[in-house]
Amino acid sequence: MQLYLPIAEVAVNLYLLLGLGTLVGMLSGMFGVGGGFLITPLLFFMGIPPAVAVATGANQIVASSISAVLAHLKRRTVDLRMGTVLLIGGLIGAGLGVYVFNLLREMGQVDLLVRLCYVVFLGVIGALMFVESLRALMQSKRGAPPRRRHHGWVHGLPFKMRFRTSGLYISAIPPLMVGVSVGLLAAIMGVGGGFIMVPAMIYLLGMPTKVVIGTSLFQIIFVTAFTTLLHATTMYTVDMVLALALIVGGVVGAQLGAVIGAKLRAEQLRILLALLVLGVCGKLALELLLTPSELYLIDAPGVG
Repeated sequence: MQLYLPIAEVAVNLYLLLGLGTLVGMLSGMFGVGGGFLITPLLFFMGIPPAVAVATGANQIVASSISAVLAHLKRRTVDLRMGTVLLIGGLIGAGLGVYVFNLLREMGQVDLLVRLCYVVFLGVIGALMFVESLRALMQSKRGAPPRRRHHGWVHGLPFKMRFRTSGLYISAIPPLMVGVSVGLLAAIMGVGGGFIMVPAMIYLLGMPTKVVIGTSLFQIIFVTAFTTLLHATTMYTVDMVLALALIVGGVVGAQLGAVIGAKLRAEQLRILLALLVLGVCGKLALELLLTPSELYLIDAPGVG
């Protein structure tokens, strides 16, 4: 069944969109990521213009993240205080990111920038996560005791706060900076930023994995909602027909993902996420390197 998208000006398969939304929703529940790092590139592959994919993908992330965070709140694995600090930084970053995105779009360079950002960020983060997760998995199989957390430069910074749910007493500056970075990514790449935030919260801030997932989702909800609003009111690139189809699948998938994620060990969750990130990165890199099927494309005004 073909569905015409008025803003994107293309026709796509409705069942494919519903399946895509369900898959991304499952990722939200399992890994604590919004799923934008997967949904936005997949929308590229389906022929959706990057500007529309970025703005509308953020819309779907809001719905799937709300559905997933409700499941985590029931298990009390959301650090609301940490989430609030991350959120403040995220809103600042989102505002800056939308300004940069619109500036580059006027220059006609946004499509290439978005794709290059995905390849670089996904490649680096995926590789680091895979190596660390594989090492942790091998240590757990050998029965080796987990390494103790060492106090690094993060613990020496001022403006310390106590985050009881995470069991931390650290400076508010690193979470704030992580939030700003994620907000920038949300605006420029159409992602919730979970694939950056989850590793940062585990390895930089030292948060427990079970608390990281729910806290990440809490922050993602508000940052992506703010980003969607800015895109919709400044460049009019949010396709509500596309967003609705993705949201329906995403809400269902998020509940399934939360159940599956609760049954897996932390090391298994991290290595699965790393493999997924590297897979999407490889596909995008291949598309940038290969000669496109159409060397010339006539772009509709206000969409490209």
